[in-house]
Amino acid sequence: MQAALVTLGVLVASLAALAGHAPREASSGGHSGESAIPTPGMAAVHIEGAFGRFPSIKVGSDGLGLISYFDETNADLKVAHCLDIACTEAELATLDGDDAVGWYTSLAIGTDGLGLISYLDATNDALKIAHCLDVPCSKATIARIDDMGGSFNSIAIGSDGLGLIGYMDANNMKLLVAHCQDVACAGASVTTIENAGYVGGYISMAIGLDGLGLISYFGDSDGHLKVAHCLDAACSGATVTIVDGGGYTGHWTSIAIGSDGFGLISYMDMPDAGIEVAHCLDLACTTSEMTTIDRTAGEYSSIAIGPDGLGMIAFRDSVRTALKVAYCADLACTTTAIVTVDDEANVGTYPSITIGRDGFGLIAYVDETTNRLKVAHLSSGPSSYSADPPEISTFRSAGSGCAQPV
Repeated sequence: MQAALVTLGVLVASLAALAGHAPREASSGGHSGESAIPTPGMAAVHIEGAFGRFPSIKVGSDGLGLISYFDETNADLKVAHCLDIACTEAELATLDGDDAVGWYTSLAIGTDGLGLISYLDATNDALKIAHCLDVPCSKATIARIDDMGGSFNSIAIGSDGLGLIGYMDANNMKLLVAHCQDVACAGASVTTIENAGYVGGYISMAIGLDGLGLISYFGDSDGHLKVAHCLDAACSGATVTIVDGGGYTGHWTSIAIGSDGFGLISYMDMPDAGIEVAHCLDLACTTSEMTTIDRTAGEYSSIAIGPDGLGMIAFRDSVRTALKVAYCADLACTTTAIVTVDDEANVGTYPSITIGRDGFGLIAYVDETTNRLKVAHLSSGPSSYSADPPEISTFRSAGSGCAQPV
């Protein structure tokens, strides 16, 4: 389908850069210690014409952001291809407009340099895959992988160069994995990983240093954070570990492989409405250590590993209805600096973070007030460490065009 060129508006500028530092916000790491002080310089923009949810962002083979998302207005799967590093312009394309499709999108860049997107066909309760036919993903081939479900899906490219998708059969409450049979994922083999009780919600997939899939998810009737470590490249079986056995933990999990080679998982503790981090202590994550990042107001989460080898976690402050980023100060993320990125109206749901080719974070998320997709480019990062709490730059939009300090 034809891609539509759109120009992004509503530039959000840094108050700290324009008018001095904003008030401090205390680090909420689980232990006392150093806190990173972020350097000002962040921007967030609406993607005009993009209305939707469940964004997933990666950096394409052209070095620019590629975002898959669900167009809630038209019930379509769409992509936005950024035209610059900060994503101030983007091309939009509809990939699948059949029925109500595009829930829980997850995007990876294949070994062919093209996007591979897993998503739910909500009308038929099926897992589908879109394989982009060019770098901007102006069009794609579509394949239906499993007619038994596709909720909470997450995709990664395995050590064999093929897609590996974790997802939930919501009807039977099972955690499943689909292993693509070719680069375009025209077909896949499906394995049941766990089917005891309610399992498979809020899935996130990564490939470990051993070349095997590592899957974080929510499971069990009591609600725990769990990890499945695949036994082979196709994930024909897995070992399963309860990482956080507290009551009703493990919502909105996100996993990345840290510079120490071990999994780092951000997730929501539902009873306390806070954001937690679990740092795996072995490749299979059979043992781990946990830290509270935000004790009372965090929801949703997305994690990436920055160029310094440390975690960056995008999450939503549910009290202030704002998008925030936690910069980890160590491998286990026991101490963080928390920065408010965007607090205009009701923002920050469904965040997805990646690291751009400039080494800074790029976050896709939803503005609930307008139901529009937004992108934040973190054109700065932690510049030094101090025992004092970090100074925070807060961003407010002054309307379309150039931003002005409030």
